[in-house]
Amino acid sequence: MELAIVGAGHVGLTTGACLADIGHQVFCSDCDIHKLNMLRAGQMPFFEPHLASIIARNSVVGRLQFTSTEEAVDRARAVFICVGTPPLENGEADLSAIEHLARLIAQRARGYRLVIEKSTVPVQTGRQLQRHLALYNSNGLECEIVSSPEFLREGSAVEDFFHPDRIVIGVESPRAAQEMQQIYAPLLDQTFVCPVHKVCPPDPRDPSDSGGRKPPLLVTDINSAELVKHASNSFLAMKISFINLIADLCEATGADIAKVAEGIGLDRRIGPAFLQPGIGFGGFCFPKDLQSFVRIAEKFGCDFSLLRETEKVNLQRVGRFVEKVRQELWVLRGKKIAVWGLAFKPDTDDVRYAPSVRIVQRLLAEGAEVRAYDPQASANARCQIPELVCCSDPYAAARGAEAILLLTEWEEFREVDWARVRDIVERPLVVDGRNFLSRENLASQGFRYVDVGRSLLERREASLHSNSQ
Repeated sequence: MELAIVGAGHVGLTTGACLADIGHQVFCSDCDIHKLNMLRAGQMPFFEPHLASIIARNSVVGRLQFTSTEEAVDRARAVFICVGTPPLENGEADLSAIEHLARLIAQRARGYRLVIEKSTVPVQTGRQLQRHLALYNSNGLECEIVSSPEFLREGSAVEDFFHPDRIVIGVESPRAAQEMQQIYAPLLDQTFVCPVHKVCPPDPRDPSDSGGRKPPLLVTDINSAELVKHASNSFLAMKISFINLIADLCEATGADIAKVAEGIGLDRRIGPAFLQPGIGFGGFCFPKDLQSFVRIAEKFGCDFSLLRETEKVNLQRVGRFVEKVRQELWVLRGKKIAVWGLAFKPDTDDVRYAPSVRIVQRLLAEGAEVRAYDPQASANARCQIPELVCCSDPYAAARGAEAILLLTEWEEFREVDWARVRDIVERPLVVDGRNFLSRENLASQGFRYVDVGRSLLERREASLHSNSQ
């Protein structure tokens, strides 16, 4: 099928490239001409594992083309809306890009078309789209609105597309449902060779899953489909804030958050995912969607104060972590501090709403000398913090440091030569904001290791022991 992808951001570019890879003819457009020219030249506007090779392969054979929005709309039977919906000052989603696209579709498209919401939008956006398309329809357009929310995680978006947990389709007619199932048929049947995994790998969250499963399909009304994405992200954000509160209690009482989280996660009704304590969630989706969902609920007279508290808890994590560093160093001004990791999560270069950025800003404001390293996100971090000194490797960042702060759990940090690090730091101290490293390994190398959810009682006992000498 000929498909248009409008919006070449993380969602749109991944969706377009992967739809081309399963056999569709895809016309991808974006309002950013510079980005389109980069893609035509074989350059990536952001880092996402495996995506560059998929784009290159499908561009060469012509299944994926980067073109104007007008041409994409003219040629495609189905138009995927993947434009940005950034937050306004009051937290609501800015839908101006969607409104502009709806007008363009109505004025240019002819005959039967599917208009598919892929962007995260407030509930009842589909109704507004339908009214807008009807208002500006000038060519006899027969249009059906579909909501098909995306569930692509940065860092594993390609795998998530080819092997989704579920596919959700919100439609108002059997015809639209049939068309969408035709588009997604290779994914629903798993009748293709995935470039990441040959078959769907086993789900680590489900011991009974041996791999090769087919994703469930949920066909529902448009309003329900629109709510699924906001509700999913808000629930996961709430789970993260909950485990961070439990981590605070563990620190105060001497419990071990790793064991508590393991015990909670063994309950099949809960599961272990998103029960890792740390410096809080970031990225563009969770903070934005949480705020937007609260505003949506307020408009309809629903009290979502639970989600307000979720956001509040998350914002407090940065201050708690900086205070943890302060307790170790006493005074931050003039101290050399190494920061390992700037992206909001590993396998991405995205620093939007990253707690690591806020931590670095706090440290710099208090006069600390920060040297940072990230495998992918340094350039983006410097756009937000121009004065930040970024290094070419973790050792350069650690040289002369009185503390190493691990803020993103990049796998390469597990492979660090700690004996080498021990020789170049001023003080052997690691403050792990992700509980990612091995306490035992670092202790054997002569490091003091401070993590989240297990350290407060240890510090108190150490202080009491020192006072008793």
